[in-house]
Amino acid sequence: MKIITDERCANYHRPGHPERPARILGSLELLRAQCEITIDWATAVPASDEVILRAHSSGHLERLAEPRDFDSDTPSYPGILDYARTSAGAALEAMHSARAGAPAFSLIRPPGHHATRDQAMGFCYLNNVAIAALEAMAHGARRVAVFDFDVHHGNGTEDILLERPGTAFVSIHQSPCYPGTGTHDVGSNCWNFPVPPSTPREAYRKILSAALQRLKSFHPQLIGVSAGFDAYARDPLAEETLEAEDFHWLGQELRATGLPIFSVLEGGYSKDLPKLVLAYLKGLEGK
Repeated sequence: MKIITDERCANYHRPGHPERPARILGSLELLRAQCEITIDWATAVPASDEVILRAHSSGHLERLAEPRDFDSDTPSYPGILDYARTSAGAALEAMHSARAGAPAFSLIRPPGHHATRDQAMGFCYLNNVAIAALEAMAHGARRVAVFDFDVHHGNGTEDILLERPGTAFVSIHQSPCYPGTGTHDVGSNCWNFPVPPSTPREAYRKILSAALQRLKSFHPQLIGVSAGFDAYARDPLAEETLEAEDFHWLGQELRATGLPIFSVLEGGYSKDLPKLVLAYLKGLEGK
């Protein structure tokens, strides 16, 4: 398993904000200490304007450089555009690794799946997984799917990939919940699987399985995964029921597709995030 990161992503924070440096630092500490999977570590390289602009408008890039908060959840930290470029670069490296035959995980912040073509929101500034998916299309991939199991709907990814030829978006998420979208399918290539709050684990797994079947019906050549771990039973920002065993199972199910897979970290705000990430990676590795 290749993991792409950059510890400098921990250098920004706002007291009390749930998207905090410990999410990455704690996960890095556990993954470096464990012996269950072999990890090839890599450092992220910032994404260029050319690559970013496949997913975002030039006006969005200009706005990210302005020192004004985007909304109450999404501050304008000093240097946030540089942090976001590096996070997008980590997703790009993960994508290239997967296409070369080595599954990869981007373990970095900020997350990305709420960032639309023109708007930063929901802790997200650049849409890392969409940027990587469109880069893969630009370099010969004919069919790329994004599978988003974060507990919040990936509205930004949907916005960017909607009706893009050769792409598909599948999201499984709590509803009602932030950001309030994802209640039904959109267009011909964006498929949503809303899950009521407090859905029992067994029922949640059945919905995840149905979403995977829809994904496979698209016959992708490459899968990008928005890996959010906030459907965990003790996550403070949602009301779902999954345990570490469920994320391990999901990793196994994705591995069983036999397709190249790259994953990027999205949400997950409990103190148990490191063990959830490890469980998922073990599933992807067949451990």
